[in-house]
Amino acid sequence: MNPIKVSRETVRRYLLDRQGLVVSASSKSNKRSTIDKVENVIKELECVQLDPVSVVEKNQHLVLAARVPGYQPEQLNTLLADGKVFEYWANAMCVIPIEDYPIFRPIREHRYKHVEKGLDAMKDVVRGIMGRLESEGPLPSRAFKSESKVHGYWDNQAPKTKETSYALNLLLDAGITRVTQRVGNERFFGLTDLTLPKDLLDQAHTIDIGTAQKALIDKYLRAYRVVDPRDSRFGWQKMTARERQSVVERRVKDGILVPLEVTDVNRQYYILTEDIDRLHEIAQNESPRDSKGPIRFLPPLDNLLWSRERIEAFFDFDYKWEIYTPQSKRRYGPYAMPILFGDQLIGRFDPILDRKENKLIVRLLHYEPKTKITVSLNKNLHKALSSFAHFHNVQDVEIQKNEPEGSTSILSK
Repeated sequence: MNPIKVSRETVRRYLLDRQGLVVSASSKSNKRSTIDKVENVIKELECVQLDPVSVVEKNQHLVLAARVPGYQPEQLNTLLADGKVFEYWANAMCVIPIEDYPIFRPIREHRYKHVEKGLDAMKDVVRGIMGRLESEGPLPSRAFKSESKVHGYWDNQAPKTKETSYALNLLLDAGITRVTQRVGNERFFGLTDLTLPKDLLDQAHTIDIGTAQKALIDKYLRAYRVVDPRDSRFGWQKMTARERQSVVERRVKDGILVPLEVTDVNRQYYILTEDIDRLHEIAQNESPRDSKGPIRFLPPLDNLLWSRERIEAFFDFDYKWEIYTPQSKRRYGPYAMPILFGDQLIGRFDPILDRKENKLIVRLLHYEPKTKITVSLNKNLHKALSSFAHFHNVQDVEIQKNEPEGSTSILSK
């Protein structure tokens, strides 16, 4: 299939459109309940990445808040408890529509093989946990007592993880247990065979492995939309570079993918053939959609940011999450979040909550050099920061440092 010639601007706007980051007239008039909108956004994104870091609200909630006006974290917890979504490994640990559970069989089998020795080594602890879950139903980690400490996922030196907590995580990885609900930050674990709907459980046991692998790749393609076979996470399965390229070439040959020829972009990208009409429609609209707002703040693991190379290619924005960077080498701060305005990433800000002072502190607000700073932009930004503070149930916002200096001012209410 011949490549589609397209500009960087068109691909950028197409990505925002497919990622649910464009406000349309239909979305403004949508009469669905907020929780239905949340469920729909998760389905359209294919999954949303979970992360425990809580400098401000957690990644999964910030992703959804950027797309669903009025979103509140308990709404995602409700979807989980109601069996509308499940938590498992995709791009990383993610929340995923429940109907997709069967196609994750290849990942479950791969992870089971990876943790099997660990489960065998802790067979008495595992047996005790499974026995209680079978007789009592879903339980939180704190329900299991253990004096023994082992090396957990994040213990680099001395063992610090409670033995039962580590066993619960191994069982979750293996697909033997699953998270059935969250109460605040606490996960409740249940046996998969006892808590998953029977029809999904039957499909999960009987789906052909090849069929599941293909379905996972298709899900990945829908999640990324603009794809690069050099991505090591391609298809969310272990593949060599040659295997990834072969998968793409086969889908091009079958008419499922089409290559893009993007102005001033050397890397080869592909999109789904089913999206060509939408791409052309966006190309015909000369002015960027949603060019006047609202401003949105994207968390470090937002779906749009999953490929840093892609962000640099189409948004001319160099982004790195610095939370694991030594403090002396940080440029923008440990939780610097990109600022999206219209179809541009205009800067980033590094927030932290001060609950005692009932305040959102912005340790750094940085505008990109290409950004034209105006009174209107600053007013729009201050409005967005106030909304961000309100989402976190604090009243005041303090900006401690601006770049360029003097580009905005301290905002307090």
